[in-house]
Amino acid sequence: MRQGDRIPVVVKSGTKFETEQGFSAIKNGIKQRKSESAEPLSRKPGWLKVQLPNGGKYQDMKNNVRKNRLATVCEESMCPNIGECWSAGTATIMLMGSVCTRACRFCAVDTGNPNGWLDKDEPQNAADAVAATGLKYVVLTSVDRDDLKDGGAQHYADCVKAIIQASPKINVEVLTPDFKGCFDSLEVVLDSGIVVFAQNLETVKRLTRRVRDPRASYETTMSLLEHAKKYRPDILTKTSLMLGLGETDEEILETMKELRAINLDIVTFGQYLRPTPNHLPVERYVPPADFDRYREWGLELGFREVVSGPFVRSSYRAERALEGNNAGIKNQ
Repeated sequence: MRQGDRIPVVVKSGTKFETEQGFSAIKNGIKQRKSESAEPLSRKPGWLKVQLPNGGKYQDMKNNVRKNRLATVCEESMCPNIGECWSAGTATIMLMGSVCTRACRFCAVDTGNPNGWLDKDEPQNAADAVAATGLKYVVLTSVDRDDLKDGGAQHYADCVKAIIQASPKINVEVLTPDFKGCFDSLEVVLDSGIVVFAQNLETVKRLTRRVRDPRASYETTMSLLEHAKKYRPDILTKTSLMLGLGETDEEILETMKELRAINLDIVTFGQYLRPTPNHLPVERYVPPADFDRYREWGLELGFREVVSGPFVRSSYRAERALEGNNAGIKNQ
């Protein structure tokens, strides 16, 4: 080791640490309660096998992300598809840092209060990173930023505009926070040049309070998706649900019917995978055949596409969502 090199500090999941920006956060979002012992992770079925990170493109993407000081949801949320996506030269950029003001019980992103901190260079850094990859389609997401008056809407718009200016032929999809239900903030993002707006329900109505942060609600997400389609009919709307949290088939179908009633275009279904022992346990590993069945239900209801499979996440193969073939996914 060269003189001056720092040894990386490993922070235990569920413990408090200080970020490089100087504020406190909880590693992986959920703090283990002293009165409870974390349940061990359950064994996964054989169909849940992923591609391991490897190859030159994977390393190039990693270097690009580090060079431009960007966070990615691929890393922060422990996404199982990081090997496939980064090896293919794609990544989902996570704006406004890696610390979320909310603590959903399914999510491994760190939680804390950034106290208004923003990286003023992020719009240009994001634009440079995307331009370096030569992508024709990019997905931007972010942490929730309840500490910002507009929830980060203007920062989102600045990033989108910078990316389009640097890569004029690119299509931009955004997966945003709920902006506390504020339509004014939503419209700032909708008018920034995006082609797809996503806001995730995450789960069925009955399980929302158990799964999501108390500040999030099923009704708020529904209202944002509905307003987005009314305000900008030319922009595709999209949402995603995790399965395996205790929902029933009847609840899945009812949710799809409610989404079609607000003219939602695209819905995705994926298996919930518990990121750490401090998070919600998996209630059921959904068989691949069930994912195919849910896709058929959605297409019959009239969605433009239903992307459904064990490893599907909102931004997974997003650029292929309108190919009409389940984004090329074959559930086995």
